[in-house]
Amino acid sequence: MPQKATSRDSRHFLYETDMLRCRTSRLESGGAMTRRQLDKAYDPKAVEDRWSQEWLARGYFHASPEQPGQPYCIVIPPPNVTGSLHVGHALNHSLQDILIRWRRMQGRNTLWLPGTDHAGIATQNVVEKQLMTEGLSRESLRRKRFVERVWQWKATSGGTIVNQQKQLGESCDWDRLRFTMDEGLSKAVLEVFVRLYEDGLIYRGERLINWCPRCLTALSDIEVEHEEVTGKLYHIRYPLVDDPNTSLIVATTRPETMLGDTAVAVHPDDPRYRHLIGKKVRLPLTTREIPILGDSILVDLEFGTGAVKITPAHDFNDFEAGERHKLPIISILTARAEMDGIGLREAQADASLNLVLKPVQKARAIVVEALAERGYLVKTEDHKMAIGKCYRCKTVIEPYLSPQWFVKIKPLAEPAIKVVEDRRIRIVPESWVNNYLGWMRDIKDWCISRQIWWGHQIPVWYCTNCNQEHILKTGHAVGATAEHGMLPDIAKWNFTIAQEAKPIVARTKPARCPVCHSQELLRDPDVLDTWFSSALWPFSTLGWPDQTPELKTYYPTSTLVTGLDILFFWVARMIMMGLKFMGDVPFKDVYIHALVRDAEGQKMSKSKGNVIDPLHVMEQFGTDALRFTLASMASPGRDIKLAEERIEGYRNFANKIWNAARFSLMYLDGPRTALPPMQRTFPDRWILSRLNQTIHAVTTELESYRFDRAATVLYQFIWREYCDWYLELIKPVLQTPEHPDGASTRHTLLETLETTMRLLHPFMPFITEEIWQTIPHQGDSIVVQNYPAANDAWDAPDAERYFMLLEQTVGLVRTGRVLLNYPPGQQIPFHVGHDDPDRQNQLHQLQRHLAHLSRGTAEVSPSHDWQAARLLRLVTEGLSVGIAVADDVDLKKAIDRLAKQITDTDKEFQRVEGKLKNAEFVSKAPPDVITEHQERVQTLSRDRALLADSERQLRAMLAV
Repeated sequence: MPQKATSRDSRHFLYETDMLRCRTSRLESGGAMTRRQLDKAYDPKAVEDRWSQEWLARGYFHASPEQPGQPYCIVIPPPNVTGSLHVGHALNHSLQDILIRWRRMQGRNTLWLPGTDHAGIATQNVVEKQLMTEGLSRESLRRKRFVERVWQWKATSGGTIVNQQKQLGESCDWDRLRFTMDEGLSKAVLEVFVRLYEDGLIYRGERLINWCPRCLTALSDIEVEHEEVTGKLYHIRYPLVDDPNTSLIVATTRPETMLGDTAVAVHPDDPRYRHLIGKKVRLPLTTREIPILGDSILVDLEFGTGAVKITPAHDFNDFEAGERHKLPIISILTARAEMDGIGLREAQADASLNLVLKPVQKARAIVVEALAERGYLVKTEDHKMAIGKCYRCKTVIEPYLSPQWFVKIKPLAEPAIKVVEDRRIRIVPESWVNNYLGWMRDIKDWCISRQIWWGHQIPVWYCTNCNQEHILKTGHAVGATAEHGMLPDIAKWNFTIAQEAKPIVARTKPARCPVCHSQELLRDPDVLDTWFSSALWPFSTLGWPDQTPELKTYYPTSTLVTGLDILFFWVARMIMMGLKFMGDVPFKDVYIHALVRDAEGQKMSKSKGNVIDPLHVMEQFGTDALRFTLASMASPGRDIKLAEERIEGYRNFANKIWNAARFSLMYLDGPRTALPPMQRTFPDRWILSRLNQTIHAVTTELESYRFDRAATVLYQFIWREYCDWYLELIKPVLQTPEHPDGASTRHTLLETLETTMRLLHPFMPFITEEIWQTIPHQGDSIVVQNYPAANDAWDAPDAERYFMLLEQTVGLVRTGRVLLNYPPGQQIPFHVGHDDPDRQNQLHQLQRHLAHLSRGTAEVSPSHDWQAARLLRLVTEGLSVGIAVADDVDLKKAIDRLAKQITDTDKEFQRVEGKLKNAEFVSKAPPDVITEHQERVQTLSRDRALLADSERQLRAMLAV
């Protein structure tokens, strides 16, 4: 069993005990401590491979209801079993892993439950393509053998994305890996379907749905990809029946569907047409007359000609208009998007057009030509529009009328609206709450049936005896096809069970018909929408409908991390189902992250060649670099513009951490003494105070799901404060044998390094574990250590004030060095002074640090006492630094450098000030960004004044 994290109260004692143990180990060995050393260069792959296996072998990620601590549970949005890890997964999973590692280290009883989705259409298409290479088809295999073949594929190839998730360092409880079609989840799906049906919330109806003519199945909205294209807009004349010389001009992008028109609508307040409401027009190319209706919902007064054709069978808005006005519905397309002979006869279309079984595009050309020849076509113009395509095969989607199974959604939506309004569920960022509520208040019944073979087959049977008139109307015999759910006419497979057929809904196949007792039962061939099983994910994965210990412990789950694109299709449905079947919300927080785009803000796609493969960049730059990059860019409501250069930058950050650890390890030998914080040296007190502030900030930002801010705070502390300042400040002590402050400094160095690794671990788990293992520590792995908590004893406001003065002074010295072109390694004499006597006294105390960091000799005295003739004085906010100008300094070149810096500063000042003067920027930017820009303007203004004064001094020297 992995060692449990110790309580925070005992950590200090154990830390000191460990220090004593290490010192004893050193003394007993008669020399330096035996400790694994870090390689000269950080090799991410070797480290990642080692720790990925080690963590799993030790079982650190396994959860148990019996474990102590407040439960914290995340269920992973299940990726498609056909999938491969893409950068969207990498973002989503990295953020979840940060949360779960952080909460685990806080002592919570954490469960991160992984799983994959059976992805009905996607998986079926993958296997069908495989069969094609073998000269087979799913139809030739029949349903039973085809489904068996899909399970075989899943067994051999379905684990790809799971293995890739482990490469990312995901600390899921992999022992609990679930699949939306495993036995337990299938049981839950059947139970939910039957209960919803018994409650009157599932019904079979004939409605308009998204239909793929190639896959021959209904699709959900999210399975339809919209693509902007330039098509044609056709203006067609519809003559009035009682006045053929007067016509309504109707504009449409789909003239072939006009044959199914059952009305024309105008706005009831439109003065051009309202007098025509109630009259009729003659439908071109048919013998039918259709009414003119008033409809303020369908018709926009400001758009188009003001007259809109209504084709209920082939347009979603028209279907709703047809229901409002009780219009007849005439479907003129087959399931394969060909012109339907029966529908054309019902539409009374001109038979001479010879449209039967013509594909849509060919039919359109015939109809347009006929309209033009007969004087109905007024004009044709180019028109930009969005067309829907099947997300798998890219076939153009048809709005299609067919019998389907639906969930009556309004009764389920109302409680799901209330829990968000009452904040029982918190959506972060809050800006998405109104989107959620708006969609839920206008929600439509959910089509849950799909005409494919891979998925949860609907638990519905039909008695062939009782439904003789309604089953297989085409005249095909049922025969042996009932066993396999197959029908001889594959193209019309979904339509062989009529709307009027009486279903038998049951958890298992009934032995006989409850009415006539016949044993000849035919199972509904449809399967359930993939989102149906996914909607049950938070409780089905925990064992429901059984009342398992896991369900009692971890439901409701704590946080859901997801993308905006599935807020309605998945998140909303999980809320509805959780409330219905568990009587409680499925999660307390929903964190919605942005989309990952390329560096130019474009959607990534293979066709554009702008896809960033996470596996490639993990190999090139390391997994930790990718994780930290994504976390640092996860600003709420703002899409991530990702470039490999950014990931490379955080690879450099990992190298910086590695080198800092190697430096520290060089000096950890020797005694270490833990003095009370207030008795330590200025650098030690300052870094403890800064570390404490960092711990507080990171924890606060994680509580608010501000991964970007937490990552920025960590980056600034580690790179700038710890590496660039603290390690430089303590070098003289570490590099001086028997230095009186050596023992205390070594202790603080180790203490802060170890704490920083724990603080950073959720973001960069691999490098932190590797470093943590090389330093004296308590426990077996950083994974199960306590997360750092703020410690008021570490706060040192006086040390932070001292450091601000130190930083400002060193900054001025370095500025002067650059202006005078002194080499970085050249020792230079300089003066420092301050108008404030207290600050002047602080400068005296900081004198040796100033000399070390500025690489020179520092004389601390009031500026009016400085006597040197050629002295460049840099003055800001009462602080003065004087740097001797050597005789060999080229003053003209120094002035030129100053002039360039002044120009660059002015440009930057104008840029930042321009943004603050931009009303749109100010209205949209977060308050902290506005404050940051305002502070930047003040800094640039001070810098500009400093540079201008320096230029004046150098010009005066040049003139002498």
